[in-house]
Amino acid sequence: MSTAYLLLGSNLGNRLAILQQAIRRLHETAGPVVAVSGLYETAAWGLQDQPPFLNQAAQLHTALSPEQLLQACLAVEQLAGRERLVRWGARTLDVDILLYDKLVLDSASLQLPHPRLPERRFALVPLTDIAAAIIHPQLGRTVAELLAECPDELEVKPIPANF
Repeated sequence: MSTAYLLLGSNLGNRLAILQQAIRRLHETAGPVVAVSGLYETAAWGLQDQPPFLNQAAQLHTALSPEQLLQACLAVEQLAGRERLVRWGARTLDVDILLYDKLVLDSASLQLPHPRLPERRFALVPLTDIAAAIIHPQLGRTVAELLAECPDELEVKPIPANF
């Protein structure tokens, strides 16, 4: 079994329900979800004229290859009504693979670790909740160190558990 860390985000519809359903579907189709971060709200990154995102990181154990895991993530997005109309546009669900074991991969369909992880506070903050000591396989720095050095100034607000 491999360990993968995912980032889930939603800024359309009932964001909390969409994230909760996505975690359940990933648990059923990709492998047991063994940890989830707190919930965080952030303004959109990239294309900023859209509703704020609710983000959460998840750790799962999987027997799927990285490519198979990507397909499982895309299927969960599609079940949540994801439409790919504009890059970085508003969406019901986005599921990114941040890390997969210590694998470094650069294929036409998937890059691991996620190439923009070190520059995205909205990904590093929730990931730090569940994987602060994990070492980025290319940069040799922990997730906590990457967060401390992150140049992104976008506010990442924790959301209360009773949200």
